[in-house]
Amino acid sequence: MEKRRLGKTDIEITPIGLGCWQFAQGQGLMGRSVWDSIDQETITSVIEAALKGGVSWFDTAEAYGKGVSEKSLAAALAALAVAPGSVGIATKWWPLFRTAGSVAATIDARIEALSPYPINLYQVHQPISLSSIPSQMREMAKLVRAGKIRSVGVSNFSAQKMEQAHAALAAEGIPLASNQVRFNLLDRAIESNGVLETARRLGITIIAYSPLAQGMLTVRFHDDPSLVKNLPRGRKLMGGFTPEGLARTAPLIEELRAVAKAHGASVPQVALSWTVSFHGKTVVAIPGATKPAQATASAAAMGITLSEKELSGIDEASRKAAKR
Repeated sequence: MEKRRLGKTDIEITPIGLGCWQFAQGQGLMGRSVWDSIDQETITSVIEAALKGGVSWFDTAEAYGKGVSEKSLAAALAALAVAPGSVGIATKWWPLFRTAGSVAATIDARIEALSPYPINLYQVHQPISLSSIPSQMREMAKLVRAGKIRSVGVSNFSAQKMEQAHAALAAEGIPLASNQVRFNLLDRAIESNGVLETARRLGITIIAYSPLAQGMLTVRFHDDPSLVKNLPRGRKLMGGFTPEGLARTAPLIEELRAVAKAHGASVPQVALSWTVSFHGKTVVAIPGATKPAQATASAAAMGITLSEKELSGIDEASRKAAKR
């Protein structure tokens, strides 16, 4: 399975990882507003399917159920007898209403929640804190030097804030590994707001969350719009699941269907393949999964190679449907 370097670190990851927000089991605001609760047995089955498909890393966060997602991930890996260090673990520090001192004060809780699996990538979840970005980065650098984490990333940072984080870490002799942002065929803002260009220039990996637009790119809701009413409220709002949204995106779905048919693949697989290949090796993606079959399908997207003509055709259809 092809692997890519995470930024300018020595860490290698597969183009597609597994997002673990949905493993919060309904705990906390972020755990119950977007995903239905799934049990530990199902979580373990999802992770097993991802691993069998070749996925080498998993992304979670303190805020996903106040650590429940982290614990669920670690429990699943342990149940599957996965050796610590053999897979990559990315998690995030929640900065809202906290100072940079919280980075050091809370890291042991993150380590304990994920034990015995080490943290490969520790990210600042949002660019909103009571302390400056340089202060946060200095605290992150201390964790790297102490051997508590391997690398540092950010999430939802603008181009300017990403530059600030990069500069602060560079002063500590540490590269900024990544910026995790929303990016998919229906949300391509990073291409015009400077985030993508800045990441390329500085050698920072873009980690695309919501690469299937909260499920809008799975075709389920285009084929049967009545399914929308069963979605959690937060997911409806984030995904734009309205009659107008479904109508606007329908031509893109048809373009994806045609390409998928040519490859013997599914629409979401083609959407994922486009996401991690259109911009070379700069972008990787972390689709979520609540069923093993979904994790298997997402992992299989790494085996699809789209032609330049297919990439361009999808790009054109996407620009007509995307939010900018």
